[in-house]
Amino acid sequence: MKLLTAAQTREADAYTIKDQGISSVDLMERAAKAFVGWFENKFKPSEQVFILCGPGNNGGDGLAVARLLHERMYHVKVLLIGNTEKASPDFTANLQQLPNGIKQLHIQKESDLPRISEKACVIDAIFGTGLNRPVTGVYADVVQKLNKSNCTITSIDMPSGLYTDSQTPDEGAVVKADYTISFELPKQAFLLPQNEQYVGEWHVVPIGLSEQYIAEATTNLYYTTAQDIRYLLKPRKKFSHKGLYGHALLLCGGFGKIGAAVLAARACLRAGVGLLTVQAPSVGYTILQTAVPEAMTLADKHRKHLSELPEEIDSFNVIGVGPGLGTEKVTKSTIGQLLATSSHPLVIDADAINIISTSDKLKAQLSRNKIIFTPHPKEFERLIGKSNNDYDRLRDLLEFCRIYGCYVVLKGSNTVIGTPEGELHFNTTGNPGMATGGTGDVLTGIITALVAQNYTLKEACLVGVYVHGLAGDLALNSVGEISMTASDVIDHLPEAFMQLQPVS
Repeated sequence: MKLLTAAQTREADAYTIKDQGISSVDLMERAAKAFVGWFENKFKPSEQVFILCGPGNNGGDGLAVARLLHERMYHVKVLLIGNTEKASPDFTANLQQLPNGIKQLHIQKESDLPRISEKACVIDAIFGTGLNRPVTGVYADVVQKLNKSNCTITSIDMPSGLYTDSQTPDEGAVVKADYTISFELPKQAFLLPQNEQYVGEWHVVPIGLSEQYIAEATTNLYYTTAQDIRYLLKPRKKFSHKGLYGHALLLCGGFGKIGAAVLAARACLRAGVGLLTVQAPSVGYTILQTAVPEAMTLADKHRKHLSELPEEIDSFNVIGVGPGLGTEKVTKSTIGQLLATSSHPLVIDADAINIISTSDKLKAQLSRNKIIFTPHPKEFERLIGKSNNDYDRLRDLLEFCRIYGCYVVLKGSNTVIGTPEGELHFNTTGNPGMATGGTGDVLTGIITALVAQNYTLKEACLVGVYVHGLAGDLALNSVGEISMTASDVIDHLPEAFMQLQPVS
């Protein structure tokens, strides 16, 4: 699924109006009906509803919503914020349609605001996606007072004051919504950690925007859906054998952290690799042979740390490296040797990232390899430096991918995948229960298995991240957020893959 900028959203509206032979007021009515459809399934008519409307088209949406809710017997009160004399035409058209039974209050200053009960519902329709300057003046006063109340706030399309696809200025006021209802497509702003306090729980409702416009729109922003993944999954043929699904090598584990190697190995096998070899310090040999009997195990000559590469390294299709390794000097040397000599695709995680981040010499060797990095935010910061905000972090991510020709899976809620071509793919699966030790090792194993099975690096990232999150969502239904472990995610990988049967 594509993500559109605010400018493209306006273009989509205009294209839809022209292509479908409707007016802008008609499209606004569609949006209002879609919003009300969600709202009446969430809130009962017995609750008082205050609708705060600015003078633009977002305010026009709010006025249309007020009329529709009034028809459904909601007790609605409209608060018109600021100067409405220069309001948009669609705002004026909907204001003229308001029935006499809806009380209107004009708010020119903060003291004009009526008392709003904590039990009331507030609909924020002050500003939408067209905002391009900080919210100040009476609008800021209203927003700040609203944020101090304890009432439930639902924003139409965007929380007022929040920029759609760029950094919101610090000096502007922003509504802190409990719910945000977006039209047709999600917004990039919804997917960034820094905006969680403003967006709240968000939902998308369809309003019939032109499918042709969306299909032809140029963007580098994507939102991965189940349908996207179904088209990428490769069905297995009747006369399959293990040799068709690759031989992966995992370089994992260290003294006290052999569990990381076990988790990565189990996940790799559950993700369909044909053959798996794990090389770990000799202290982990018996553990791996016992815990993961399906994997072959090579014992490093060093008891506690990775200190060498396998003699027959050319026999593997892909190498996953990092979980549980530690950053000992001997291990750093081995990572350097791997980068300097390997022609394999590499999936680099955890301590392997930390080792590379400390050495410009190792970074200089990255561009000669086919690499997927899978850092969590702190590891990513070590790799590229500290970013000012989430938007800068995404720009830094894309620049890193471009310079080194690599893929980066930046883990977190809505894990984002950066590509060398300049694309950003936001994931749609996963939950806070996965914020526990070992789930990153599981992801490394999954992606390594997919590369071994001849998925492209981009496909392996997309499928691996989505399936990893889906398994976590399935585990959520069994064990809940608090009790979830990385092993629970592995245990639900079979069900996750079964839900995503490939399209034949």
